[in-house]
Amino acid sequence: MAKKLKVNNTVENILDEQTGKLPPQSIDLEEAILGAMMIDKDACNTVIDILTPECFYSEAHRKIYQAIVRLYRNMQPVDMLTVKDELSKRKELNEIGGASHLARLTTKIASSAHVEFHARIVLQKFIQRELIRIANEIQRKAYNDEEDVDQLLDESQNALFNLSYGSVRREAQPIDTVIHQAIEQIKEAGKRSDKLSGVPSGFVQLDRVTSGWQKSDLIIVAARPSMGKTAFVLSMARNMAVDHNQPVAIFSLEMSSVQLVNRLISAETEIDANKIRTGELSNEEWLRLEDKIKHLESAKIFIDDTPAISISALRAKARRLVAQHGVKIIIIDYLQLMTGNFNDKSAGTREQEVSQISRSLKALAKDLDVPIIALSQLNRSVETRSGTKRPQLSDLRESGAIEQDADLVIFIHRPEKYGLDVEQKGLAQIIIAKHRNGAVTDVNLKFVEKFAKFTEFDDISDDISDTMTLPSKMNNINNHFEANTSFDNDTSSPF
Repeated sequence: MAKKLKVNNTVENILDEQTGKLPPQSIDLEEAILGAMMIDKDACNTVIDILTPECFYSEAHRKIYQAIVRLYRNMQPVDMLTVKDELSKRKELNEIGGASHLARLTTKIASSAHVEFHARIVLQKFIQRELIRIANEIQRKAYNDEEDVDQLLDESQNALFNLSYGSVRREAQPIDTVIHQAIEQIKEAGKRSDKLSGVPSGFVQLDRVTSGWQKSDLIIVAARPSMGKTAFVLSMARNMAVDHNQPVAIFSLEMSSVQLVNRLISAETEIDANKIRTGELSNEEWLRLEDKIKHLESAKIFIDDTPAISISALRAKARRLVAQHGVKIIIIDYLQLMTGNFNDKSAGTREQEVSQISRSLKALAKDLDVPIIALSQLNRSVETRSGTKRPQLSDLRESGAIEQDADLVIFIHRPEKYGLDVEQKGLAQIIIAKHRNGAVTDVNLKFVEKFAKFTEFDDISDDISDTMTLPSKMNNINNHFEANTSFDNDTSSPF
């Protein structure tokens, strides 16, 4: 039971009998803020950008603040008389203590000079109260033996994330500060021997176009089934973790962690995937496996195979992986198998749910400041199209919002799968169809189906020594791209 205490003629549940303590609050500062907003319109501009109605501890103050916000957003004057009239229309004037209470608020403060400082203290008190509420809820559920521990951990982290994301608002920065940050990034990129500014994929030609996967980017890798989407991202994950020592997180919604690791083992050891599954390995193959597997064992690859994971659970797990293990890139296989975890009213159609998921992934990439690669299916229109059957942006399945939210959209196209006449078996065209910050072009890779593995394309790499440095290799293939690279003037701009 909580003891009830009267504050400004209103009843507040502010004293808990179990702890005997008052929740963090500052009634005096709440009154000062409301008074300042009713005597100075500039105070409204400042406070509304910091506080929400829930930040006020007093129920009466919440109602007064809501009335002020309604007037402000309707571009109406804000003063004691207009606020009184707004509360009267909603029959809330008596609930807040009457007109005399409003008059007292306006006389309580002489100026709004310190209103921003006051507002941030009130916000701090609100965050403290929310932390107490969340902790109590976690404690209550932790005592319940029927609660799933993993789900409780995800819910707890998600609640803290939502509190941080919703309450601590990012300030606008002056351009000189941002320019300084940009210059520092340019300097750091210049120090790298490979001249890449992002996380390298391990494929020289692809990295030349993208300069590596950039922080806060959402990269969509899409293809029809059996084109090698999973093999492509696994090949990259191996390159990132083994060759470049970059921690990688993989969320596999379709395949189990063991299945993924078996694919990695097959690609690393170049032992037929069927033999890996059946265990029918020769002595020589066992020796090769034991030797090659050491590279993977020490790699910083983290695999989560939770099926149908919700965006909120993924967000909580991703934040933990970045904080605890310094993960530099996140891979999701694949987007359409995720659930939005939205209420029934907001979920709407599946297309709307996928749209919300893609927006949430872009927000997560920006919040964690890491690139996120999400695999996606294409619709069947590719199969019915005549000619080369090259995928295009309109083929993205279930949602046009995926195209809008993504910084890069990459298609995997293997002409031999359609029985088309190709010069070399295993050709895989990596089609960069959208590139918000760079060029759109095709990159040729080779797909070794026997090992479910992508490698550099032979026609370009045959005459390049394996001992050459990455910049040297990139210089050797410059001429290959001069005639094939164009800039995406139509689709790359976010505006």
